[in-house]
This record gives sequence, structure tokens and C-alpha cells, in this order.
Amino acid sequence: MTVDEALGRATLRLKGAAILSARLEAELLLAHVLGVRRLDLHAAGGRELLSADAAAYEALLDRRAGGEPVAYLTGRKEFYSLELLLTPDVLVPRPETEMLVDRVLELKPRRLLDLGTGSGCVAVACAVNLPSCEVTATDVSPRALAVARRNAERHGARIRFLEGDLYGALPEGERFDVIASNPPYVRAAEAARVATHEPLLALDGGPSGLTLLARVIEGAPGALVPGGTLLCEIGEDQEADALRLARGRFSSAEVARDLAGQPRLLVAIRYSVRG
Repeated sequence: MTVDEALGRATLRLKGAAILSARLEAELLLAHVLGVRRLDLHAAGGRELLSADAAAYEALLDRRAGGEPVAYLTGRKEFYSLELLLTPDVLVPRPETEMLVDRVLELKPRRLLDLGTGSGCVAVACAVNLPSCEVTATDVSPRALAVARRNAERHGARIRFLEGDLYGALPEGERFDVIASNPPYVRAAEAARVATHEPLLALDGGPSGLTLLARVIEGAPGALVPGGTLLCEIGEDQEADALRLARGRFSSAEVARDLAGQPRLLVAIRYSVRG
């Protein structure tokens, strides 16, 4: 069986499993098996697959058809033009989270806190693009922090990693110009249903989806410098709740929309004088 034949069969198989980007994922998985770039497959269409490679490819296709994210199968995911290493201990970075990085880069903070860093995608992207920024990243999961550290090392990003529960990981009295966070905000019942392969800890936002989100918003003023900014990703149906939680704690708060026009990012500015 040639590369082209294998890709054709794999694409049909993944389409049958309701994989929307079947051709792309078929190529990503085969490139991973062969140890080449995806673009190199086009020049190798007539190459015969070794039996061992064909078997390995079939095994990966079985797992993908069963719903396992392709990023876990390859152990890699691109985020903000950076290739990140992934394990099932961390959430697969979503494209919409790049909006969070965009806003941080616009603000150019001197000190940044990435609260609940997971794979380290936000912290690493910010540290790479703002080399003069002092970046601190926290997570309650030591396994997640191990992944984030590997990604920081991979891209030469200088980041201080702290283990602990949200703001409890920080030394007392520390303040930041910007806090960036993508906390778990999926309702518990839904999280239990969708977290077939991804870590439940990174998705479960409690019964209403607001448990962690509320703690991030309510604790932010105490960890921001006067006039500092909280950037917090939210669910599409959480705009009113996020603004309610921010009311009275910040001098201003608004929700920015993503490219699809959906509420995506709470942007809240701390009072210049504590209020």
C-alpha cells in the first residue's frame, strides 16, 4: 500500500467516524508515524509503506475513530505558531484561546501571571513574544506543570512555575500587571460527559460552571497592581455572570467577542486606587 492509498483509505474511515477534518488528521497521523513533516507526504505519494508503519498507522486510526484527540496521538499541537508537547494530563489548547495571548501582547505587561497554566500554552506564547516580561505560571496539577516546563524549555521561555490552587500558589503580597486565565468553566454534568479523554480537572467548573471562574475573578484585585488587568476566558453563555461577578471589584469590565462573534474574554481593570 502506498502513502496516497493509505491516506485515501484513512480519510474515508475518519469521515465515517464523523471527523470533520478527516483528510488533515489522516495526514497528521501518517506524518507522525513516518517521522516526516505533513508537507513531505505530498512528495512521497507513491512510496510503499512498511508493514510495521502500516500497522502503527492503523492503530492510531482506531484510536482517533474512537474519539481520542489527534493531539494526544501525536503528542503535539500547534498554538500561536509554536509546536507544543502534550500528554493526556493537560487540556488540548483551543484556537480561540489565542485571543487571550493577543490581548496580553497588546498590553505588554512587565509582570504576567498565567493562572492555571495547563500545557503552558499561554505562558510560553507570551514569554516567547515578550522576552522582557517576568512570567509566572501556576497550576494545581504537578503533572500539568511537568508538561508546561517541558514546553518552556523547548522554546527557551523563561517562566517561573508554581504549584498550588489558583492564587494560593503565590507568595504573599505578589502583584502583577496582567493576570491571564483560562479556568475550567464547563458545567460538571457536561464536563463528565465530554471529558472522555481530556482531564476532568481542566474542564469541570462545578454545578453551574462558575465555581473556578468566580474564584479567579474575585481574587484578581488582590493580585493585581493598581490599574492592572484581568483577562479571563469564559463560556459562550457566561457573559452576564462574568460581568456580575466583576461588578464593584473593578473600575471597568467588559466581555470581548471572538472571531465567531461569541462572548469569549472578560477584560476587567482594577481600580487605580483600591476600591
